[in-house]
Amino acid sequence: MTTIRLLSADGATSEDELNDSGAYARPTAPLRSRVAYAAAHVVPKTHADNTPGQPADIDWDATLAFRRNVYSWRLGVADAMDTAQRNMGLDAAATRELIARSAQVAREEGGSVVVGVNTDHVDEERIPLPQVIDAYVEQLHFTEEQGAGPVLMASRHLARVAESRTDYLRVYAAVLQRATTPVVLHWLGTAFDPQLEGYFGSPDWREASETLLRIIAENPGKVAGVKMSLLNAESEIAVRERLPEGVRMFTGDDFNYVGLIGGDTTGSLSEDGEADRDETRSAEGRRVSSRFARSTTGGGHSDALLGAFAAITPVASAAIQALDAGDPSRYREILGPTEELSRQVFAAPTFYYKTGVAFLAWLNGHQPAFQMVGGLHSARSLPHLSRIVELANASLALEDPELARERWHGMLALNGVDA
Repeated sequence: MTTIRLLSADGATSEDELNDSGAYARPTAPLRSRVAYAAAHVVPKTHADNTPGQPADIDWDATLAFRRNVYSWRLGVADAMDTAQRNMGLDAAATRELIARSAQVAREEGGSVVVGVNTDHVDEERIPLPQVIDAYVEQLHFTEEQGAGPVLMASRHLARVAESRTDYLRVYAAVLQRATTPVVLHWLGTAFDPQLEGYFGSPDWREASETLLRIIAENPGKVAGVKMSLLNAESEIAVRERLPEGVRMFTGDDFNYVGLIGGDTTGSLSEDGEADRDETRSAEGRRVSSRFARSTTGGGHSDALLGAFAAITPVASAAIQALDAGDPSRYREILGPTEELSRQVFAAPTFYYKTGVAFLAWLNGHQPAFQMVGGLHSARSLPHLSRIVELANASLALEDPELARERWHGMLALNGVDA
């Protein structure tokens, strides 16, 4: 029996049986039952100055190869968002280059790519609302020129200067009217970015959701979907039930995605009793823009735009393939165990989850070293990473278990743990 060594918080070590990989098969046709995007990370050059405050020096070969791998599993790529360390090491110049390069790879691979649109290229911390609008529009037009789908991210600039929900309505209306293709609106919670407290005009998600829904209603045809990243299944379901026809819900809930994506076909959410609802409305015949029309639709489930799916791409693809085959039990059997892994990756402080995503990419052979821009590879402890190893092994998320074992044991030895 081959084992893998684990490290607990008190320094004790133990051995766990090393499982085989899931041996999942790449799909030979597009996924049908859900639209799913993996929010991808970036890989820096190993020899670069990957220390806090330094500009990102990207290993483009490894970074783009990761995206090609995602496409091979028939998932889409969500790029230049928080998983790519935007505002946590990925500077404006690198963000712009990433968008252009990623869009080119999507064209070459025939994949679907959406990218983040923000105001973060502006250095000043506080700018008036007209400049917030101009900053959004500048990035929006660049994204459209590259042929990528825009995801309108929550702006720290807007959060700092908005005095009421009216300011959010004004800014979003002005930006959406300048969009030439429908966009996805991103609602990022404070677990991911504490500077976004009170976004959409209130710290109460119920009040804030009224602003979000009003933005959609007052700008018909301009919004293709909403990505909610509040780590709160109740709020996502509540908003999902009220979305107008043609607007998808993309879950960004890395704690509860199994039930949210499975929806009515796989039963209610099981974790924490947050949601147990069957009254979600039907939306058969829903009209969607061509960019998001690859799957069948239905109001009783969420589609996916998840950083977690970058960490478990083969597993996520296999689970959706099971839904395509009309086997919701198999879907839960495959994807269910990964939710505990994702909760560990996204554990508080949640904004350091990127470390776990890059760590798993390294274990799975998608990058040559466990390095991240801005030195973020140091943001999690060895016991935290050990728990990721344990849960990835248990959920069959290690694509090459022997390689993962070799790399992990080498890391332990480097840090004085006898492996």
